[in-house]
Amino acid sequence: MQKRMGEAVARVARKVNDTVENKTDSLDLANCKLIAFPVGIYKAMRSVTEGIHHISLANNELKSVTSRFVTTFSQLRELNLAGNYLHRLPEEITSLLHLRAINLSRNRFRRFPEPLATVPSLETIDLEENEIAEVPTEKLASMASLRSLNLRDNPVGPEVRLLVRPLVPFDLLLSPEEPTPKA
Repeated sequence: MQKRMGEAVARVARKVNDTVENKTDSLDLANCKLIAFPVGIYKAMRSVTEGIHHISLANNELKSVTSRFVTTFSQLRELNLAGNYLHRLPEEITSLLHLRAINLSRNRFRRFPEPLATVPSLETIDLEENEIAEVPTEKLASMASLRSLNLRDNPVGPEVRLLVRPLVPFDLLLSPEEPTPKA
């Protein structure tokens, strides 16, 4: 067990060091068994945080994203948080003025993360395989940059389907409606 944890820590350290040394614009910490974003990374990456545009924390065990994470990586354009245990986002997500795509699929959202509706440059939101039943259609309809919203495999009700279609100027991806059984 300790050996595996040590290997996981070493893998994260290698990935962070590669990003810092090569001054790349991406940080890929997917599949690292993280339960939180490691605080030490903030210090290790201090010199390059402004240049980080893409972060993947997919397929970890994150239960939350901190406001410090969001404010530290303020130049993010793409954020992949798929396959975690998230159920909400910090309000500070609204400060990501360059964020174009966010992947929150396979998490635990019961409600649409409303702070996303005020991120001005957001083009793609992926919320596939969550537990979202209600969608703030009016707020989404006012998102000028939004091009695609994936809500497949969420328990959105038929009223959402009726409300959303004529209102929104973007691609809305929903699971096919279940046929109603005949009596």
